Amino acid sequence: MGLKGTVGDLFKKREKLEQGGGEKAVEKQKQMGKMTARERVLSLLDEGTFQEYDLFIAHDAKDFGMEKKELPGDGVITGTGKIAGKPICIYAQDFTVAGGSLGYMHAKKITKIMDHAIKMRVPLIGINDSGGARVQEGVNSLAGYGEIFYRNTKASGVIPQISVILGPCAGGAVYSPALTDFVFVVDNISKMFITGPQVIKTVLGEEISMEELGGAKIHSEITGNAHFFSKSEQECFSQIKELVTYIPWNNTRRALPYTPAEPKSFFDLDKIVPEDSKEPYDVRDVIRGVSDNSEFMEIQELWAANLVIGFGRINGETVGFVANQPDVLAGVLDVDSSDKAARFIRFCDAFNIPIITLVDLPGYLPGIDQEYAGVIRHGAKVLYAYSEATVPKITVILRKAYGGGYIAMNSRHLGADFVFAWPNAEIAVMGPEGAANIIFRKEIAEASDPEKMRQQKIEEYKQKFANPYVAAGKGYIDAVIAPNETRKFLSHAIDVSINKHEPKPERKHGIPPF
Repeated sequence: MGLKGTVGDLFKKREKLEQGGGEKAVEKQKQMGKMTARERVLSLLDEGTFQEYDLFIAHDAKDFGMEKKELPGDGVITGTGKIAGKPICIYAQDFTVAGGSLGYMHAKKITKIMDHAIKMRVPLIGINDSGGARVQEGVNSLAGYGEIFYRNTKASGVIPQISVILGPCAGGAVYSPALTDFVFVVDNISKMFITGPQVIKTVLGEEISMEELGGAKIHSEITGNAHFFSKSEQECFSQIKELVTYIPWNNTRRALPYTPAEPKSFFDLDKIVPEDSKEPYDVRDVIRGVSDNSEFMEIQELWAANLVIGFGRINGETVGFVANQPDVLAGVLDVDSSDKAARFIRFCDAFNIPIITLVDLPGYLPGIDQEYAGVIRHGAKVLYAYSEATVPKITVILRKAYGGGYIAMNSRHLGADFVFAWPNAEIAVMGPEGAANIIFRKEIAEASDPEKMRQQKIEEYKQKFANPYVAAGKGYIDAVIAPNETRKFLSHAIDVSINKHEPKPERKHGIPPF
C-alpha cells in the first residue's frame, strides 16, 4: 500500500472517530440545545491550538454485549491547547457516545491528561456532560472516579482547576467539580445532583424535576456549588477566557501583568459611600473606583450576596477583592458568606494573588438559625484563611467595623500587612447605639428626657471610640486616608509587598474548621 496509502487510512480512521456517536446522536445533542464535545473544545481554545491525544483509545469491556460495541474515543476527548496564549490541558466528555458514561478507559484518558497538567504545571479544564458511571463495567467505573478525585486533590493549590458543567453530572461524578477551583454552569443545560429525581421519588416519595433539583440557578443562587452562571455555552466560554487572564499558570508563578489603566471617572470614591452609616450602597462601585479601567470579574455573584469576591487589577497586577456588601443584609458575615470568603482567600493565597479587603459590616448575623447552622465553625473559616495566607494582605475600612466582624475581615491582628481607614470609619466593639444603651443605661433611665440623654451618649461614644483615630493611635491602622487616595495607597502597598516572604512553622498541614 505504501506510505501514501497508510496516511490516507490514518485520515479516514481519524475522521470516523471524530464524528463521535454518529449523525443521529449528534442531532439529538443539538436538539437539546447543546454543542458537541469537539465543538466545545474548539470554541473555547485559541484557534488552531488544539492537539488531541488518545483518539484511538478503545474500551475493553466484554460483558452485557459491550464487546460488540464501538465507542469512539471511549466517550471523552482529551488534549492540550491555549487560551489567550496560555497553555492548558483539557478534556470534554462526549454525550453522543454512550451518553458520555465513564468506564475504565474513559477514566484512564482523563487521569492521563490530569497527570500531564500536574507535571507540566498548566491549568486543567474539564467539560462534564455524562450520564454517570458505565454500569456494564461495574467496579471499574467506580475505580475510575476514585482515580480522578485523587488527582483533583493532588493538583489542588498546584495548578488552577476549572470544571464546566454542560449537561448531566450526577452521582459520584459531581465530586470532581466540587474538588476543583471554579465551576461554570449554563442555564437549562447544567444539571448536578447526588441522587436524581427518580431515586428521590422512590425513596422519599417526593417529586421534583431535574432543573429544580440541580439546575444552574439552584447551584448559583442556593447551594453555592457553582461560581459562574451564564445563559449560553458561548457566554460561558467567554467567562472562562476572561478568568484565565487573571490567574497564573501554576503556584510557582504570578499572574501575568497587564498594561496599567486608571479607573473610570464615573466611579468617584468621594461620593459612593454615604455618610450615614445605616444607608446602603453597592460596594462593587468602590471596587471599580480603585481597579484598572474599573474592571471587576465577580465570582459567585448570585450566592451569599452580602459578601463580594472577585478579581481585578491595580497598576496592571491581578488582585483578589473580598468586600462586605452593605446593599445586602448590611454586609454582615453569616454561614454562607464565611464559606465564600474563606475558599476564595485560600485560592488567592495558593496562587500568589494579593488580597484586598474592603470592610463595612456591623458584625456576624445574629439568630437561632445561624447558630444552629454552625456559624461559629463557618465563621472561624474566615479567621483561619486570613491568618494562614502569606500573600500581600491589604485592608481598607470604609465605614463600619464592629466586633468580631472587625477582627475577621483581615484586621492587623490576623496578619494584615497594611490597614487603611477612611475618616468616617467606625471601629468599635459594637455600634454606638447599642453601646450607649449598655454603657449609659443608668444615666439614660434617670434622665428627665431619656431620649435626649441617649442621643447625647451615642454622640459621646462616637467621639471617643467610633472613629479611626483611636485604632490608629494604637498602631492597628497604618494610615487614615481620604477616599480619593485609596488607589494610590493600594498601588504602593502592592508594589512594596510584591516580594513578601513570611516563613511559617514547619508542619505537614494545618487543620482548618471544615
